[in-house]
Amino acid sequence: MNNHRNILISGASIAGPALAYWLSRHGFSPTVVERTPTFREGGYKVDIRGVAVEVADRMGILNEIQQARTDMQESIFVDSSNKPIVTLPADFMGGRVGRDEEIMRGDLAHILYEHTRDTTEYIFGDTITSIQEDEDGVQVTFERGAPRRFDLIVGADGLHSQVRNLAFGDETQFTQSMGGYLAFFSLPNFLQLDRQEVYHGLPGKAASVYSMGKDAEAKCVFFFFSPTLNYDYRSVEQQRQILLDAFASDGWQIPRLLESARHANDFYFDAISLIQMDRWSTGRIALLGDAAYCASPASGQGTSLALVGAYVLAGELAEASGDYQEAFARYENEMRAYVEANQKFAINSIKNMIPRSRTQIWFQTQMMRLLPHLPWKGAFFEKITKEIQSAANAITLKEYQKASTETPSI
Repeated sequence: MNNHRNILISGASIAGPALAYWLSRHGFSPTVVERTPTFREGGYKVDIRGVAVEVADRMGILNEIQQARTDMQESIFVDSSNKPIVTLPADFMGGRVGRDEEIMRGDLAHILYEHTRDTTEYIFGDTITSIQEDEDGVQVTFERGAPRRFDLIVGADGLHSQVRNLAFGDETQFTQSMGGYLAFFSLPNFLQLDRQEVYHGLPGKAASVYSMGKDAEAKCVFFFFSPTLNYDYRSVEQQRQILLDAFASDGWQIPRLLESARHANDFYFDAISLIQMDRWSTGRIALLGDAAYCASPASGQGTSLALVGAYVLAGELAEASGDYQEAFARYENEMRAYVEANQKFAINSIKNMIPRSRTQIWFQTQMMRLLPHLPWKGAFFEKITKEIQSAANAITLKEYQKASTETPSI
């Protein structure tokens, strides 16, 4: 019987390398293709919550994650003159609940890459251009490399998945806009932040800057609500201009931040969206992470969904001895309720992310000032923590007994 050992994974951010790790542990031979020419550093801070922490522990990388955690100490809300309005400790809203961890996306990606580079073939600077499936496997053509055959393909290539586009059709039929847009990039730490994040809110939009440990570099995040915008998601210059236009008349440090955005080489911009699909596989092709079930940054759970999904998909392939049809069905059965819980959490969260008027901003600020002194603050935070943890733990991890304790060689 063909155990369908040779598996091509599209995408080398979080979901792809995490899947490669588990596939290797189960005796499969993973190959990862990534559009960018080199390993992609950078990105914003991400959370690893609930059962995803257990997955990281089973991978043997939890200690490295903890050593690289952001260790943020406080959040400062400022007015247009940079005067602090409210300063809150990082754990004011629950902080790391239980074993939850916060880490920079690039640091987590680096950890995963280092744990898979010796057991996984990585192909950088290339992308899949066509997929032809037959009874014996899948013939894949690439933009640059020679055509190759694989047993299975997994699209772990994000919100704008090329694999999903080729196998399921145009992304518009699966994308649900949440009405917001997000941009982030690196810049000099001119505010001299030390494990601090500074927020400035405006009606329907906000900007923040944060940095860890007096780093020379800081990260900037912009968020704004807008009617649907038409733009090329691969045109960085077009995206920069959208951001510049959206914040062109605003004060505080925003003009300086926008100037940095003009020159940042890691500039990222995209709509805040959900990916909702009736199925995550077709034939020999499956989807993983944001490509299958993006829960948007509003959930804070994208990284956790990727880690857990990779663990489940690889485990089901192993338990089914490579019977991909059975494995893909079990993967979806295990993950569906977990995904739905986190997408529901995202929909509820975005409603309260950014006040839409100056009056709402004022009320929010007053509430944050008063909350630490109110007798019922404990119940308030307990409710928030319960909501977060309910979504983060909405799956029971199976024990996949066929996992080897030794990483097989390719």
